[in-house]
Amino acid sequence: MAAAGDQHAASEVLREHFHMQAESLVKPLMQTITHQHSRVRVSVIEATGAVVQHGSGKNVDDVLSHLAQRLFDDSPQVRKAVTAVVGDWLLNMRDRYSYFHKLIPLLLSSISDEIPEIRLLAADLWRQVGLQWEKENEDDIKDKMDFLLCPPPHYPPGVERPGLGCRELVVRNLGRLIPAIAHDVTDWLVPTRVQTSQLLSVLLLHAEDHTTQHLQPLLAMLYRACSDTERDVVNNCLAAAKLIGTFVPPPVFLKLMLEHVTAPSSPSHPWTPLMVLAAVLGGGSKPLLKPHLQQVADTLVQPEVCQEYQQVMYLEQLLACVDVLLRQCESDCGSNSLQLLQVLVTIQSLSTAPQLSAKALESVHFLSRVQGLDLLELYRQHMGQLLDWLSASVNTWSSYSPQRLQLHIILMQSGPVIGEFLNQLMPLLHTCLQPNRDTEMRMSVFTMLAKLLLDAKNTLDSQGHFCDESEKFLSDVLLPNLVWHAGRTAAAVRTSALSCLLALLHGGAVTPGQLLCLEEKLSPLVLSALEEDSQTSRLLACRSLSATLQLIGTSLHHEALNKIYPGLLKRLDDSSEEVRSVALQAVGLWLSSLTTDYSPELCAPHLQLLFQQLLLHLDDPDSSMQDQVLEVLKEGSSVHPSLLQREAEAVRDKQRSPLHCDLLLQHISSLRTETSHH
Repeated sequence: MAAAGDQHAASEVLREHFHMQAESLVKPLMQTITHQHSRVRVSVIEATGAVVQHGSGKNVDDVLSHLAQRLFDDSPQVRKAVTAVVGDWLLNMRDRYSYFHKLIPLLLSSISDEIPEIRLLAADLWRQVGLQWEKENEDDIKDKMDFLLCPPPHYPPGVERPGLGCRELVVRNLGRLIPAIAHDVTDWLVPTRVQTSQLLSVLLLHAEDHTTQHLQPLLAMLYRACSDTERDVVNNCLAAAKLIGTFVPPPVFLKLMLEHVTAPSSPSHPWTPLMVLAAVLGGGSKPLLKPHLQQVADTLVQPEVCQEYQQVMYLEQLLACVDVLLRQCESDCGSNSLQLLQVLVTIQSLSTAPQLSAKALESVHFLSRVQGLDLLELYRQHMGQLLDWLSASVNTWSSYSPQRLQLHIILMQSGPVIGEFLNQLMPLLHTCLQPNRDTEMRMSVFTMLAKLLLDAKNTLDSQGHFCDESEKFLSDVLLPNLVWHAGRTAAAVRTSALSCLLALLHGGAVTPGQLLCLEEKLSPLVLSALEEDSQTSRLLACRSLSATLQLIGTSLHHEALNKIYPGLLKRLDDSSEEVRSVALQAVGLWLSSLTTDYSPELCAPHLQLLFQQLLLHLDDPDSSMQDQVLEVLKEGSSVHPSLLQREAEAVRDKQRSPLHCDLLLQHISSLRTETSHH
């Protein structure tokens, strides 16, 4: 017994002696800790453990940063040695309570090591540290014991809950750990940032609902870290954000986060609050989130949230938030269906990435499915409100307005449904297509309408009601936009208005009766478009005249008809082969529009001019043009055969080849034979 006492006394003397020496050993050890051989580094770390353990304890700060660096060592043996030493200190160092906040992050970092053996060692040491702390603080936590032992509801599945002592250790030190983590998660070295972001999840898993009192600095840190270019850092941070959703009550995190979403603090990365919100919502529980669905949807649909930024990254995060609401609340989304549809329409309208637009459209389909609807029924359910939403701002639209693009998405996706809401749509179109409005905007709206009108039966005229609107649309919207104004942009607007007119005539959404009423106003504008600089405009004008003649040619008075052909004849000399060909088709239709009411004798001067011009092109350098002209003259010869015969005979010998003239004369004489036989 005495011997043991002597031994202890001797060790105390030794300890005192070592205590004084320890200080001088730390410096050389730290100089050797980066030795090129890993075996040496391991020995240095183990020696450091003993020196600090038996020293005054004041050297911890001198060695900590060196040990922390060794957690990034390429050698697993070195990392294992650090883990063992730190665990030993946490269990046995005399002054360990003062150093908990500095040592805990080192041991918990090893819990995420890539080597299973190190992970297991760290987890085992940490468990021991927690149990020892529980024993040492039994009285302090007696009353918490029962309350703290049942896991919180909605605990992450498949995750083992850390013991009470471990959790308490983290909770009591969290206030000191967060600033250090916030600092390291933006370190210039990638491995440091990755490891720190991993550690964050481990800490929050321990902190549970105590995360709440540190929410403000945690969110600020997450927003900063989620702008990292390193994908692993972002993913680790989003995993941590998910835990916030699990442990913090929705009213608490939404109060802060929705404000951040509405006014992001980083102008260069405005999407990080949305990114973090999507993760937090993903970690929340359905029943707890349900009462707040409305509040989130109302925030997302605000113009400063869903219309302010056009970066693909921002829109992707906005979509992520909608998708997480749809997943979390499924059938409960019905009450917020309108807002979610508005956000999804906006994402599609602003997106420059086809994949993103396609994903947003998938989400629209999902939104309709969870309500037991199909896409058209979803649009039918909300179309009135959607058009009111757009109409509210229509007076201020410009080419940069997202509303114009929203209108495009809504009309293109709702198909026949739009035909049920003309009473709301038409005033909206009238307002944004007035000639004093932004030219680019008018062009894009006309181009969109042209697409819809070409398929009028399945879009605007699905209910057969567009005819009630088409006359007003023609006179109040199309005609004013066909009036000539100087400038290239003005010309481009006229081209788009012409394409819309042609679609209206082709799509069957205007009746011959309505067209007749407006012909006097319409024809002069289309005829003047035959003189446009733009080849497309001249083509559209020729085609529109053809379509008009097909619909009402035979009902036109001879004076109206005689105003039409001179412009078309001019186009037979057009610089574009396509325009010449289409103009010639229109001349053919003009001739076939002449009924018995059209007196050939009275109108002989007009016919003479027409025949002379056509005969000129019967000798055209282009043989296909000659063939086309011959067909048109044959068709039209019955109008005044004797006049055409006289004119043809007069030019026959002047032409390079009499071939086509002879064929025509042959045709006329066969007509005469037929008539005499009849």
